[in-house]
Amino acid sequence: MPLPDLSRFYIDGCWVAPVSTEQFSLIDPETEKEFGTLAMGGASDVDLAVSAAHKAFPSFCETTPKERIALLRRILALYEERIEDFAEAMRQEMGSPIGFARKAQSARGSLHLNALIEVMERFSFEEDRGSTRLRYEPIGVCGLITPWNWPINQVVVKVAPALAAGCTMVLKPSEFSAVSAILFAEVLHEAGVPPGVFNLVNGDGRSVGSAISSHPQVDMVSFTGSTGAGIEVAKAAAPTVKRVAQELGGKSANLLLDDVDFSEAVPKGVAACFTNSGQSCSIPTRMIVPRKKIAEVVELALTAATKFRLGDTKDPLTDLGPLVNRTQFDRVRKLIQSGIDEGATLQFGGPERPEGLENGYYVRPTIFTDVTTDMSIAREEIFGPVLSILAYDSEEEAIAIANSSSYGLAAYVQSGSLERARNVARKLNGGQVHINYPPPDFHAPFGGFRQSGNGREWGEAGLREYLEVKAMIGFDPT
Repeated sequence: MPLPDLSRFYIDGCWVAPVSTEQFSLIDPETEKEFGTLAMGGASDVDLAVSAAHKAFPSFCETTPKERIALLRRILALYEERIEDFAEAMRQEMGSPIGFARKAQSARGSLHLNALIEVMERFSFEEDRGSTRLRYEPIGVCGLITPWNWPINQVVVKVAPALAAGCTMVLKPSEFSAVSAILFAEVLHEAGVPPGVFNLVNGDGRSVGSAISSHPQVDMVSFTGSTGAGIEVAKAAAPTVKRVAQELGGKSANLLLDDVDFSEAVPKGVAACFTNSGQSCSIPTRMIVPRKKIAEVVELALTAATKFRLGDTKDPLTDLGPLVNRTQFDRVRKLIQSGIDEGATLQFGGPERPEGLENGYYVRPTIFTDVTTDMSIAREEIFGPVLSILAYDSEEEAIAIANSSSYGLAAYVQSGSLERARNVARKLNGGQVHINYPPPDFHAPFGGFRQSGNGREWGEAGLREYLEVKAMIGFDPT
């Protein structure tokens, strides 16, 4: 697939040259070689994009839900025509093995669009509550800031509901995954999104992200990324009292109760932890198991880990690709070393490069036991294929360990008794709690407690984030 034009931004329905002259080298994480140069924006570029969105809002907000559903359907059809291009882009820009890029990364775009269309077909933008009518109106101009680890997934779960609500927007994707975002802008243009409704400015958080967050004509910021960056977004947004929705970090617990089938639960837990080479905020990175089952769990986990294949991202059989960049590569290896230094037992993997992979940001899939809640690997979001196994002696202790994290994005519980799992699920701190490894539900609200952020994405909850609630009291005095 030839690269799209990386030198321009999409503003007011046109591809335009940036005001800024900054550039960013795009590095293939598998080869560590440059494959393109991305134009980087600044505050002046953001001003132009926000102005276009502000100008487009009065007319777009008056479009009917039926018109916006038709627009989403066109976007979906065009996206699916180019789905292989999106998979290839994410393979190259963030190191996703092509098999995973096809079945998970690019597929998520279609799944979320379909779910949102289903929501729109039954959603009422006005409803009566006695003599009061509630009206749900688009909030206005939205600043959307997305991460590199699930590029299209995160772009779609922000752009699509903003469009569905009748909002206009400025998107800043991660500079590490801008290619797939540019491709999506091409899809939106071809689908007939009106000029100014969607705008794309590439850049980093320090320049473009902060300019969007603080801009007085931006009514809402939706941010996905690290907790530290989310704090800065909230600070920048505070003076203008705009709505801020954030999906931040996670350190999700996977609680295996003593009545579960460990031969099934442990391998599935390992696979879930290694999803996307460990670069997912909601994956279960802490496996909490009965102390009396530790030996069995370790044996099962090691057997499962040995089956994961690292290597060529073009090979459909490859399971784990490289991490996204040098910074992430160095950080994950440092945290693995901290686990060793702080007294955890290294059962598999380690900080050294995988054998035979001298190039690329590859990290060995790693498993620790004898992990305690005060260790860095149990507290910090590692964002690599690293599993920490913690032991418990009672169900109450297991729940306490699971809830000891400052995060609260997701949690997992496995049990041979569905009713027991449900009871434990009620006690776990997490925006999503997964019971017995269920299939994904793209209508379920996605978001976190505590330092994992606020607000929700996906399905109807995601749509409502972009709507203001107006109560018209006495609308029907009868």
